[in-house]
Amino acid sequence: MKKSVSAKDKSASQLIDARIKDLGDWRGKMLGCLRALIKEADPDVVEEVKWRKPSNNMRGVPVWEHDGIICTGEIYKGAVKLTFAHGAALEDPSGLFNAGLEGNMRRAIDVHDGDAINEKAFKALIREAVGLNRSRAKR
Repeated sequence: MKKSVSAKDKSASQLIDARIKDLGDWRGKMLGCLRALIKEADPDVVEEVKWRKPSNNMRGVPVWEHDGIICTGEIYKGAVKLTFAHGAALEDPSGLFNAGLEGNMRRAIDVHDGDAINEKAFKALIREAVGLNRSRAKR
């Protein structure tokens, strides 16, 4: 008899896989693409799912970490939002950040249906965020 695996027994990566599959639309495809780019930019990235609560049907929010949070991946009806925990401290010469620009700490990238991602610039931003986290971890 095969034992059923509850959501709390699944790994973060399995929960993110399931979330991508459950979305079944452009948002799932985009989250999957962004996730793959994050992993390419930082093969040592750690995936987590945080803030699981009834208001998000206990699905939580995908989080990518390396010596601290790099970014979170939130799903909205009209956008996939990647929020960079220390985005205000990052250089963004390609202008990927398009949300949360007024904040002192975070910056975000809102991706809408049909948007193209500058993969090279995105991976550079991920690497820069990891570098910032590493420098802060050494203090």
